Amino acid sequence: MKKYLITFLFSVFAVLSVNAQSKTNPQLSKLYQNYIAVKSALASDDFKKTSVAAGEFLKTASLLNSKTLDEKKLNSLKSESKIIAAAKNIDAQRKPFYKLSEVMIAIANEYKISDKTIYVQYCPMAEGSWLSNEKQIINPYYGSSMLKCGSVKSEIK
Repeated sequence: MKKYLITFLFSVFAVLSVNAQSKTNPQLSKLYQNYIAVKSALASDDFKKTSVAAGEFLKTASLLNSKTLDEKKLNSLKSESKIIAAAKNIDAQRKPFYKLSEVMIAIANEYKISDKTIYVQYCPMAEGSWLSNEKQIINPYYGSSMLKCGSVKSEIK
C-alpha cells in the first residue's frame, strides 16, 4: 500500500511539474514580443523604429528579476538593448543584436515564451541567428540588401 501511495504521489508531482513548465511565462512572453519588434525594425532598415523597439525591450527587461531569469542573461539583455537603443546608425544597431539574439535563443530553449512555434533562423553570410514567429526568412542582419538570406535551423514548440 505504501509503495503504491509513493508511486501515485510521484506521478502527481511529475504531472504538476510538466504542467508548470508548459505554461507560457507572461513576462518572458512580453520580452519576446519586444525582441520581435527589434528584429522587424532591423529587417526593415528603420533606424528610429529600432531605437524605440530596443528602448521598449530594455523597459521590459528592467522589470524582470533574478527569480524570473538568471542574472547573467538578464544583464546581457539589458546591456545589448541599451547599446541598440543608443546607437547612431542601423549598422551599429545590428552588431549587438547578435548577442541579444544568442541570449534570447537560450531563453526560448529554456522557458516557454510563446504559445506558438518559434523559428530559430540563421544567415550564413552574417554568421548569426535570430528568432522569428514565422518560417519565412526576413533577415535583420542585412535588411533590404539581403532580406531573404538564411534558413530555419530549428523550431521551438
